[in-house]
Amino acid sequence: MTDKTLNAPIIQARHVDKTYPNGCHALKKVSLDVKRGEVVVIIGPSGSGKSTFLRTLNQLETISTGAIDIDGIELTDSSTNINKVREEVGMVFQSFNLFPHKTALGNVMLSPMKVKKETRAEAEVHARELLTRVGLAERMQNYPSRLSGGQQQRVAIARALAMKPKIMLFDEPTSALDPEMVGEVLDVMKGLAQEGMTMVVVTHEMGFAKEVADRVVFMEEGELILEESPDTFFESNHPRLNRFLGQVL
Repeated sequence: MTDKTLNAPIIQARHVDKTYPNGCHALKKVSLDVKRGEVVVIIGPSGSGKSTFLRTLNQLETISTGAIDIDGIELTDSSTNINKVREEVGMVFQSFNLFPHKTALGNVMLSPMKVKKETRAEAEVHARELLTRVGLAERMQNYPSRLSGGQQQRVAIARALAMKPKIMLFDEPTSALDPEMVGEVLDVMKGLAQEGMTMVVVTHEMGFAKEVADRVVFMEEGELILEESPDTFFESNHPRLNRFLGQVL
């Protein structure tokens, strides 16, 4: 890997535009760079396009125009194997999407075995390490129905990490949780940030944004309105941002 590649942003989005067939203009020329090891938090009102933008970063949402480059690979190039790119871009959703008929351990082992062709023994060793890392060493043999929402979301994080991604995307990972369970998931995410994981996080957790983010991005009506360091961001006098913060803080 050349010095130039090492210094280049691992995520480069350029003038990303998304219009749905019904005419909804979800993203309007959004451009954003994310450096290796950086934590970028995206906030904004419901319907602002933040989750849509996040999903374009692994092409769960295709774009109408613009370009997205992940670690030197152009996602919209017809020759790109998007499934290979997704192996390096883990994603955690609002809903946990765990397989109900598999234990926590089984859920984490599945993708490495199916996609990366790891042996069962290899996958189990790594899965046990990851579940211990997210604080679930005593819950490995539990099925999802026997886990709390916070525990299920931590299994989902471990499952994404099992693919050894370079980037982790989080789409409002705590929004479906009871308030007392939010902290345990955010603590795992803070740990990932401290370990140098590149993360893009859509969230309404302003405390997390202030404490963990390297940059905070504000989106509204499909536009990227503002991006700053947390200290500068939360002291901003931008009227659209202040209107939003007044509703959520």
